[in-house]
Formats: sequence, structure tokens, C-alpha cells
Amino acid sequence: MTSNFRVKWKRLCGVVAMAGIIFAYFLPPSLERLRTGHWEVEHFLAYFAVTSIICLGWRRPFTVAVTLVAVAARLKALQSLTPNHSANLLGVLAAAAGALAAALAVKLILSVRKTRHASACQQDNEPRLPKLSQPTQV
Repeated sequence: MTSNFRVKWKRLCGVVAMAGIIFAYFLPPSLERLRTGHWEVEHFLAYFAVTSIICLGWRRPFTVAVTLVAVAARLKALQSLTPNHSANLLGVLAAAAGALAAALAVKLILSVRKTRHASACQQDNEPRLPKLSQPTQV
């Protein structure tokens, strides 16, 4: 992959993210609380998405996942300080599962790309034997 392609890809991701933020900002009030009905699934998907997005810029997926698991645990602990929430272990586990699943997926993608890149470079650097010319008859 060329550097120019990566720059274009990152710009495209940035434009899509900004479009999503603008779209979410102008949602009508009836759609603001669009939910799946299962908050565990929402926690999983949210942490999966956040981990994947952060790993686009920082290529250490397990460091990102561990950091986000710690953040999820702290947020749940802080929720116990508010009167209308309680700290829920299932929420932390759903968030941890989403972050770790995304880290595994990103690690797999990075290792496949690295293997393909290494094999392509190896094929390019193989010494090629010069073609032997046919002996000429005199």
C-alpha cells in the first residue's frame, strides 16, 4: 500500500465520521433514543466500535483494549455514586468483551497484512538467476 492511498483512506474515514456526527446531531427527538432493547449488546457494540476506531490510528490493539476495559470499570464504579444508577458487573463484562473482541480482530487483520506484505517483499527480493544464453554453434 502506498502512502498516498493511506492518506486518502484516512481522509475518507474522517469525512464519514464527521458526516455521522452531523447526522446524529440533527436527528429528530423521536429517533434520538433509538435503542436495541438490550443494553449489554449496546455496550459490546459501542466498545467494539471505539476500540476498532482507535486501533486505526494506534497499532497496539491489546494496549487499547486493556485501557478501555479499565475506563469501562471506572465509569461503572462512578455510576454507583449517582442515585439513579448502580454499578453493574455485566456492563463491565460486556464492554470488556467488545474491546477484547475488537482487539483480536484488529490483531488478526494486522498479522495477515504483515504476512502478505512480508511474502510480497520476499518474492521481490529473491535473487533471480540470469538466463543462460544458448550456446552458439560456430
